[in-house]
Amino acid sequence: MNTTTTRRKFILSTAALATTSFMSSSTRAADEPLLIRCSLDTAPSHGRNKAFQDYLAKLEAQSGGRIKTKLYESGQLFKDLEVAKAMLQNQVEMACPGSWVITGIVPDADAFQLPVLYGRTADEVHKIFDNEAGKLINAKIAEKLRGQVLGPWIDLGYENWYSTKTPLTSLDSVKGLKVRNSGGPGQAWRAKFVGAIPNTTAWPSVPLSLSQGVFDTLVSTNESLVTAQLWDAGVKYAYEDHQFFAMYIPMISTTFWSKLTPDLQKLVTGIWAENIPTYRAHMAEAQTKARTTLEAHNIKFVDPSAEQLAADRKRMMPEQESLAKELKLSPDVVKLINAGFPSA
Repeated sequence: MNTTTTRRKFILSTAALATTSFMSSSTRAADEPLLIRCSLDTAPSHGRNKAFQDYLAKLEAQSGGRIKTKLYESGQLFKDLEVAKAMLQNQVEMACPGSWVITGIVPDADAFQLPVLYGRTADEVHKIFDNEAGKLINAKIAEKLRGQVLGPWIDLGYENWYSTKTPLTSLDSVKGLKVRNSGGPGQAWRAKFVGAIPNTTAWPSVPLSLSQGVFDTLVSTNESLVTAQLWDAGVKYAYEDHQFFAMYIPMISTTFWSKLTPDLQKLVTGIWAENIPTYRAHMAEAQTKARTTLEAHNIKFVDPSAEQLAADRKRMMPEQESLAKELKLSPDVVKLINAGFPSA
């Protein structure tokens, strides 16, 4: 065997070995499950967390081992106020922030604060945001947050006023009080509209801030108060005016979404669509049960009548056009929402 033949065989065997090694490495990579890190800043007992505990478990099981999930709760990974930026930077694959915390990037997410939606029922709000208005906002989330919305948004529930020292009997009761909200200029506007002083504090910091007097009133939901046991922080009064119906927006990063095969993409959205009616029902039940719990801890509720809600909505409506401009809402989303309430 001459030198040339020996060299040729060596080159061929080396190439074959490299190809085998590459194929083996590629196969191992293909076999490795894709990891979804999901960030929530509420406690494991919260309704949103329970929904995602169920959803992620089902996703992992039905993916046949191709997807693994890790749920980070209580702000372990990111607070909701930070998760939109984390999504943009591909630091997390999945999140479900409240619409109010992404308004700095997607202004139309603050549309819930429009006066026309004040005091509306859950069904009325679902009718708006499960359809064209919601689709418009989803498209802007995909563009600006690089997030693929999983499907219909999950309810948090009715946001109301709660106070530590001042009895709340009407909107005017909060005049002059420092009011914590969860974020977004729309909530700040409502506080200022009734003569209150707005304050934005991340939810994990609320109990301590409330007990220390950083604010004396807050905008939140019955369930959220129960999960944080805010009676221990001094909450004694509630005015349940359903000032807006809060919803969380479930999303997965577009970068991660693009790694999924078409059948896995269908699975991710399909499981959510199949279960969202149950998740919403559970959230509504939790809010009803939470009120009973709050009353058992001596929190006094006042419920305005439908006539009072309509009268207060009417007070706010003259400012809707200027508010929409202040919130930088697109004319299209405002038009779609107004169309749902032609007699407003």
